[in-house]
This record gives sequence, structure tokens and C-alpha cells, in this order.
Amino acid sequence: MAVTDEAIEKIKGMIVSGALGPGDRLPKESELASELGLSRNSLREAVRALSLIRILDVRQGDGTYVTSLDPQFLLEALSFVVDFHRDDTVLEFLAVRRILEPAATAMAALRIEEGRLDALDAQLDALGDAPSVEELVACDLEFHRGIVQASGNSVLCSLLDGLSGPTTRARVWRGLTQEDAVSRTLHEHRAILAALRDRDAEAARSWATVHVASVEQWLRSTL
Repeated sequence: MAVTDEAIEKIKGMIVSGALGPGDRLPKESELASELGLSRNSLREAVRALSLIRILDVRQGDGTYVTSLDPQFLLEALSFVVDFHRDDTVLEFLAVRRILEPAATAMAALRIEEGRLDALDAQLDALGDAPSVEELVACDLEFHRGIVQASGNSVLCSLLDGLSGPTTRARVWRGLTQEDAVSRTLHEHRAILAALRDRDAEAARSWATVHVASVEQWLRSTL
């Protein structure tokens, strides 16, 4: 095991065991390196790596702290990792989204407030019947984020936010090359919204599945 990896594992072990908890300040670098049997350089590299994935928070002039370790906070790093996908893995990300998003939409059908439904309705009205591809993609992201947030599951929301990188790119490709992509997307959005207003969880799940699957099917045919 590389020395930096060993250092990461040892700091992780302290957090998992409870020796360091959320919000705790790490001991001084020299003290921690001695306690863990590490060089200060390998410890420094480990701290840098763990700060990138939001496990540690390095505060200049103050010290290094364990973050809140809130799942929603930690999962923000997922979008960074996802951005490095290869083109041939876009379908795999879409397949994961097809599993998660319909479930979140069904959950939202039972919890979403009328005010949020009205806001989603107004958002679609403002978009109009002939938006640009960029406007459509931006609206699509906000539309689904609003619904998933209404599911009440912050972890699910963070996971789906993290998966939006490659799927956004797929939506842009689709909008540029498929003639009926815009009207089809708007129709599917309206159908999802209608199911939510009816508090019909299964209809909402089905339309969300259709919506993601249509992008997935189109992309599969073009790769």
C-alpha cells in the first residue's frame, strides 16, 4: 500500500472508530504524524485527498477539521467523479438514473406540496412551446430536481444530482439531432406533473421511467 493510501486509511480508521467525530479538530500535524506512525509529508497528502472528497475541512490559519459527514454533503463529490466518465459509460449512468428517478418521483407524488406543483407548472409555462436546447436542458434539470427534492430523501436527491453530468450531455445531443425531442420532452414533463397532481404514485413512476428511457433508447441507437 502506498504511504499516502496508508495515511488515508489511518485517518479514516480514527473517524470510523469515533476517535474523531463530525466537527472535531485534528491534532497538530506533527502530533498526528507521530501518533499514526506516518511521515508529515504522507499525512499532508492524505489530508489534501480527504479534503477533496469533503471528509476534512482545511481552514487556513485555524487547523483541519472533520466535516459534518452529512451524506448529502459527502455525495457532492459524486458529480466531480462522474464528470470524468467515458462516452461509452453514459448509458450506464442513465440506467442508474432510470432506477432511481422513477422511485423518487413516486415518493414525491405522496408528499409534494401544491405550491411546488404550481411552481413547476409555471416553470413549464414560462418555457413555452419552442425553447432552445439550452433552455430545455436547464429547465429539465430544475424540473426533476424540484420533484426529487419533494421526495423528502436528501441522499436520493444528492445521488441524482451527481448523475446529471453525463445525462445532461446526452440531453443536449438529443435536442440537437432528434426532431421531436423538444415536444416529446415537454409532453413527458406535463404527464409527470399531471400524475403528481393526481397523487398517483404509480403513474408518476411510469412516466418518469418513460422519460429517462426515451433518452436512453435514443442514445443507445446513436453510439
